Amino acid sequence: MKPEPDTDTSSSHDEKPPTLEAGQEEAQRLIALAQEKGITLRALGGVAIQLCCPHASHRALNRSYADLDFVVGSKQTRALTSLLTANGYSANRRFNALHGEKRLLFYDEPRSRQVDIFVGSFEMCHKLSLDQRLHLHPLTLSPADLLLTKLQIVQLNTKDIQDVLALLLDFPPVESSRQPGEELDVSIITRLCGQDWGWFTTVNDNFEQIKAHATELLEPEEAALVNERIETIRRLMEEAPKSTGWRIRALAGRRIAWYELPEEVNR
Repeated sequence: MKPEPDTDTSSSHDEKPPTLEAGQEEAQRLIALAQEKGITLRALGGVAIQLCCPHASHRALNRSYADLDFVVGSKQTRALTSLLTANGYSANRRFNALHGEKRLLFYDEPRSRQVDIFVGSFEMCHKLSLDQRLHLHPLTLSPADLLLTKLQIVQLNTKDIQDVLALLLDFPPVESSRQPGEELDVSIITRLCGQDWGWFTTVNDNFEQIKAHATELLEPEEAALVNERIETIRRLMEEAPKSTGWRIRALAGRRIAWYELPEEVNR
């Protein structure tokens, strides 16, 4: 069920500073305002891809960005709520009261724009803990973490696939990087997938889909590059050490569901 927007309308829109129409510019505005207050706020989703991937403007990958998605440090939700409500946003008070430990919703009412805030981690079909890596990039997550936010989705849609292709075209995989905020540090992926068989399985399944769609959407040389980079990541995933928990869970295999199917959260 989609929650009704029980929004905080204690002050009129005329009294609030105007938000910016372009999602990329508004995301940067909010991140800068948060930084001034000592709040670690980073962009997720399509706008994050737009901010860090030149190939987001590729003729086959370019898309619209209706809403904004962010992740914030797990101990900074109160400060962020104050910041957003003071800068043009209304809070979904009921949703935030019920789910605020993990997720918050805000609205830019004049622009019909929803802002989704994940708290400390990104959790859809799997859980991706982010608190310790939010500092790696000044605006978004690291390329590896952005890739994982997409590859954890069991039912990928066209926009997710476009975003993954942009990331793979722009960031060659690096086995272990000293600049994980600027490079696709595969060790972030292999550590996670070596601990969790469910993550490992979903990522592998999605790579198969991505390879098929690369052939459909990209030029042959671009598709070949994506496939090469996927196979590099998969090889490193296979070679990485596996935990005891991984091996025990692998015995049950696909007979038991290894993921959650989240409800869509919207207006």
